[in-house]
Amino acid sequence: MHEMALAEGVLGIIESAQRAQHFHAVRVVRLEIGELAGVEVAALLSCLDIALRRSVAHAARIECAAAPGRGWCMDCARSVSIATLYASCPHCGGAQVQATDGLQMRVQDLMVE
Repeated sequence: MHEMALAEGVLGIIESAQRAQHFHAVRVVRLEIGELAGVEVAALLSCLDIALRRSVAHAARIECAAAPGRGWCMDCARSVSIATLYASCPHCGGAQVQATDGLQMRVQDLMVE
């Protein structure tokens, strides 16, 4: 399950921020998860519950925002919305759509005290 590795990465980001900014607690962790990133959000939330248990973010609320999938169609040369990797172009039906956005997962910000 790669969601545990992602949760540990989030913990690492929080710990780095805490060392640099000297805050005492994290109240909210806001994540952006791309629709094409292959992340199972429910599994990630379970893993975060475990990973953050003994950290400054142990009581933090986790908010997840979805980043829409986008791709570049090489056949009709336009940017298109896509819901899955390897989707056909919704405009021309072409099969050569390269994903350009929605593959990422990132910590948007932390609300701390």
